[in-house]
Amino acid sequence: MTTAFRSSAAPIVVALALVGTGCGPSAPAAGEASRRPEPDAGKWKTWVLSSPDEIRVPPPPAPGSEEAVAEEAELADLAGARDSDDEELVRFWNREPAIAPWMNLAMDYVSMRPKDPPGASRAYGLVGVAMYDATVAAWHWKYAYDRDAPADVDALVAPGPDPSYPSEHAVLAGAASRVLEYAFPEQPAGRVERMALEAAESRVIAGTNYRSDVEAGLELGRKVADRVIAHAKKDGYHREWRGKRPKFPGAWEPPPGSVARPVQPLAGKWDTWVMESGNQFRPQAPPRYGSHAYMKEARALVTLEANLTDEQKRIAEFWAGGEGTPLPPGIWNQVALKYVRERHLTIPRQARVFALINVAMADAGVSAWDAKYAYWTVRPENAIRDLGIDKDWKPYLETPFFPSYVSGHATYSGAVGEVMAHLFPEDAALFRAKAKEAAMSRSLGGIHFAIDNEVGIVMGQQIGDLVVDWAKKDGAEE
Repeated sequence: MTTAFRSSAAPIVVALALVGTGCGPSAPAAGEASRRPEPDAGKWKTWVLSSPDEIRVPPPPAPGSEEAVAEEAELADLAGARDSDDEELVRFWNREPAIAPWMNLAMDYVSMRPKDPPGASRAYGLVGVAMYDATVAAWHWKYAYDRDAPADVDALVAPGPDPSYPSEHAVLAGAASRVLEYAFPEQPAGRVERMALEAAESRVIAGTNYRSDVEAGLELGRKVADRVIAHAKKDGYHREWRGKRPKFPGAWEPPPGSVARPVQPLAGKWDTWVMESGNQFRPQAPPRYGSHAYMKEARALVTLEANLTDEQKRIAEFWAGGEGTPLPPGIWNQVALKYVRERHLTIPRQARVFALINVAMADAGVSAWDAKYAYWTVRPENAIRDLGIDKDWKPYLETPFFPSYVSGHATYSGAVGEVMAHLFPEDAALFRAKAKEAAMSRSLGGIHFAIDNEVGIVMGQQIGDLVVDWAKKDGAEE
């Protein structure tokens, strides 16, 4: 069967099922909580749009018009010609949460790059903001036009509880796909766009949306993405570092046996979402290299590493986020995906969660990297060897290619922990405990001194508080 959007659907679906977590065969279909309408979501505060109605969406075809009649006929024709590939496509794109395929693809793409935590958290933030702003805009127009979903058709899945026009699945696809193509230009051209078209087409094949619903959704999502991309092009990410590593006792050097360049020395100067600047929460300097306090930290780490329990090793490995993985901010996205999936949030609330946590982590990455390159502190592996504590010492985890103070993972974790604690107060203690565990894991892995984690998590919590303040005023909690 051929339609306006169809390409080879099955290969994309199969590939996506292998991407990330939560989009495989066991992912649940839409649950009861996600069936609640959200009539006020179109009034929520947006990040890059000046207002939810900034991008105008034209009205849908008038009932009884030639175009409307043709759309109804198309749905009837498609329903009578569905095959197993069609049904697989529909099932895949109807899984919960609807934002998961796009966040998982972002994580998959991060995993293919050299390790760059602030670059990863920036990309996750852009995708999260694009999906959220596009969703809020879509909900504005849904209730402005109040179009009913198709009724006289054998639908494969139930339509959403909100008006049909524009399609929420299509708007997510349009926004996320365009931002992903911008953020990961090294990926094969057109693959993400084909996925977006298939996500949109699945709603028409299912009999859940008219074609004009998905066309309007794709177009709105793409226009929101263009606003996000325009924002990203001015955030400082593309500036090139032309400096040299400083030379002083205790200055950062590549791990023994490596000649690696430092990762993203200018990330601390990138534009931020909620912070005034990357140095807003810059901490005081760490203990002086070789001082009594410094030697005490170093010896404590050697003792800790020599006596790791199996449980401590498990914690270090779970939170490791090394090269070839979605990195530390990706781990938190995986945790959040699992949590959100179990709660069957509405699509606007799914999008809000992932915008808020990823904005928090994007700023946390900038803040941590500001501190890292303000002080250029050496990593434990080099310090413990060079200070003569143990000339052959190796950490449990592989030493990253950027300075030690402060821990980026601790800063990410403090930020996201506070945001999740606010969004889900019934589990606030759990998220704060997990944030502390994630921060501590860096010392269990031997790649950070305790002070790196202790200071980093406090910085992250301060950033998380700023995001929580934003969330309290975005209209979703009224």
